[in-house]
Amino acid sequence: MLLSSPCEKDESLCNWVYDRTDSRPMANLSDWFIGLPLAIFGLLALMMVLRFVCHRLVDRLVSRAEGGGVLPGRASWFRRRQTGEQTHTQELRDLAAATRRVQRAKTMGDLLKSVITGVLIAVFGTMILSQLGVNIAPIIASAGILGIALGFGAQSLVKDFLSGVFMIFEDQFGVGDVIDVGAASGTVEAVSLRVTRLRDLDGTVWYVPNGEILRVGNKSQNWSRAVVDIGVGYDEDLARAKKVLAEVAHELWEDEDFRSVIIEEPEVTGVEALNPDAITLRVLVKTAPMEQWAVARELRQRIKARFDHEGIEIPFQQRVVWHRDGRPHSAYDTGPGSGVEAEVSADGDETVAVPD
Repeated sequence: MLLSSPCEKDESLCNWVYDRTDSRPMANLSDWFIGLPLAIFGLLALMMVLRFVCHRLVDRLVSRAEGGGVLPGRASWFRRRQTGEQTHTQELRDLAAATRRVQRAKTMGDLLKSVITGVLIAVFGTMILSQLGVNIAPIIASAGILGIALGFGAQSLVKDFLSGVFMIFEDQFGVGDVIDVGAASGTVEAVSLRVTRLRDLDGTVWYVPNGEILRVGNKSQNWSRAVVDIGVGYDEDLARAKKVLAEVAHELWEDEDFRSVIIEEPEVTGVEALNPDAITLRVLVKTAPMEQWAVARELRQRIKARFDHEGIEIPFQQRVVWHRDGRPHSAYDTGPGSGVEAEVSADGDETVAVPD
């Protein structure tokens, strides 16, 4: 560049205008109002193009991850060719695994897109500052110092970020899962690098920092289980009660409305506990993810109807009030015309007045 050139940097547009007009003000104005905006616009355009291309690549990776490398239809067809006909249980397991794979792939895709966008903004932002004449050497040199400062001053943010990365890549939970993180529980609505958003049964939204999650109980990963405890009276035939429970559970298993959500044949495990007022029998039903509550409700309703039909008692907690004469309340006839009156006090106790 000539010594007489008005351009501070070797700008081709500035030099070209100065060569044509021999005017320093015109050359400088062309550099500031034409060359600099064009350079910034070019950098922004390049950043958007790179962002678009990278996001498209991430979308393609996510699509391949959602499909498990092959199309689900081809995989099912090939398996039927090998085994003759795919079993109902295996179909439900494949469906649960595919749903889980889709959720995880989308979460990882969102994470990668966020990281790519952040890196591009940082790099091209520095380049734009350089075009504006800002000395970026101190900025680059202070990056290490800034990292150390963030490490000490923003330890919680760094902890949340690292915890979020590991939770996503380890597939601890994903969007749509029902989890219990101790302080809160509910359905996962969003997973970011810093917080996890949950919505509980009452509709309350909880924002839990990832670094504060010390343990996670996932109630909807791969498969779930409905645990139904039924109490029967001590006078009932337990073998008969277990047989009735097994029949009701098998009918639910054979029901076409529930064939798509129950994975395996229900199991009656037998006597679970000897309580003061009842003997507890337990039924276990393995279900598709997040279907255990609906299956448990339907099973309880059917058991109640069948027990009523069979005359099997489902007892309730009872209380006997003893009086000074040593006779329990149940020994008195408090019906009409008996002459015995019963009163309920403010604290809920019952007093029986017996005529002399």
